[in-house]
Amino acid sequence: MSDVTTSLPLTDLPGHHIRRLQQIAVGLFMEETQAFGLTPVQFAALNAVVAQPAIDQRTLAASIGFDTSTIGGVVDRLEAHGWVRRQVSPEDRRARLLHATPEGAQLLAQVSPSVLRTQQRILAPLPEVQRQEFVRMLTVLVEANNDASRAPRSVE
Repeated sequence: MSDVTTSLPLTDLPGHHIRRLQQIAVGLFMEETQAFGLTPVQFAALNAVVAQPAIDQRTLAASIGFDTSTIGGVVDRLEAHGWVRRQVSPEDRRARLLHATPEGAQLLAQVSPSVLRTQQRILAPLPEVQRQEFVRMLTVLVEANNDASRAPRSVE
């Protein structure tokens, strides 16, 4: 065994670029949405609650690929802002069903153009003809590696 360690060139590692792109995506999201006081995860959760009224927290976490042990904190913050409300499930008293409030639905409508601008800014360096293909390839990688995630997304 050698005492000499050879470093790997980060620029050759797709994981490095993916991590950096995530940092950039969050930075752009926060820039575009700063007036709304919403994080990317809060946006994803609120978007899912609006799309699926009466979704439970576990299903919400699985639908957005977020850890079930920390989704409660995300929902707590959404509830504290008055954007969602919890309701005890009539079928399972332990489960909490989530509903967007009128304020939450209004916020989602107001923030959506900023979120779409964020996506455009992320993809802007690519030629227009490559943008859809890039998103398609990202989707292939995410779906193929979903089971390796610490918070696998349920695909239904």
